[in-house]
Amino acid sequence: MRLAALLVHVADPVAARAWYARAWPGAIVDDGIPGLAALRLGPLRLEFVPADAKVASGAAGSVPYWAVDDFAAAQARLESLGAQRWRGPMAIEDGQSMAQYRDPWGNCLGIVG
Repeated sequence: MRLAALLVHVADPVAARAWYARAWPGAIVDDGIPGLAALRLGPLRLEFVPADAKVASGAAGSVPYWAVDDFAAAQARLESLGAQRWRGPMAIEDGQSMAQYRDPWGNCLGIVG
């Protein structure tokens, strides 16, 4: 079993897909499902869906963390795209660091490296 997709709830799915594509170089636009704004990051599909009364945008619980090869470069890229630092950075095991950011729709995402 593996995680197949991660839904990101936003006000503008197409704009969110464009933002995340810039945030994660190497992401591939996935047009396999008509009307769905999605990206492929390796085996994972990020699906950007409209926020609504049942699931809003924002910092509300689960936080996906992305493993990055160059932590400082990932921080700089996210901040240059308007992500706001939310927590950290902090030192963790094995000489690595982690930090959380909020995307332009208020959703949390983390980096570790």
